[in-house]
Amino acid sequence: MKKQLLLFAFSALALTSCEDDDIKGYEMDMMKGEWKTSKTELVSGKDDKTVIDTTVPMGCSAKNITEYRTDYYASYSAYAGVGTDCQLSAKSEGTYEYNAETKELIIKYDNDSSRKYQVVVLTSSEMKLKQMFGNVDEDGDQIIDVTYISYKR
Repeated sequence: MKKQLLLFAFSALALTSCEDDDIKGYEMDMMKGEWKTSKTELVSGKDDKTVIDTTVPMGCSAKNITEYRTDYYASYSAYAGVGTDCQLSAKSEGTYEYNAETKELIIKYDNDSSRKYQVVVLTSSEMKLKQMFGNVDEDGDQIIDVTYISYKR
């Protein structure tokens, strides 16, 4: 009986120690691939709900792509041009870190500083990030407002 109880305890310990890795792997697998920005929202810091402004990419900027891979590679491809004549105008490459427990995503493109986000929504077709840097008070209420970036596949 003691051996069975001991085996059960070790099994439970092994399963719980792998749980975070399994969640992280699952979420990184959902994150991998190419994402297009569907909208950027400026939200009041007072209630974290009231949308102050919404920007939807138009023209060539609607083709901009953010890519994540499971080997912690990240890239951002920006497009510019006139009308339907869109050309790749810039590409940034770097790495990212992801914490499945805190939902913290830190992106570090080459020759740039680290940028921290919080993953608010992550599904196989939608991702929404809360920008944790460079936010300012836009509506004059003396409370820092927050930028949310929504992506679609």
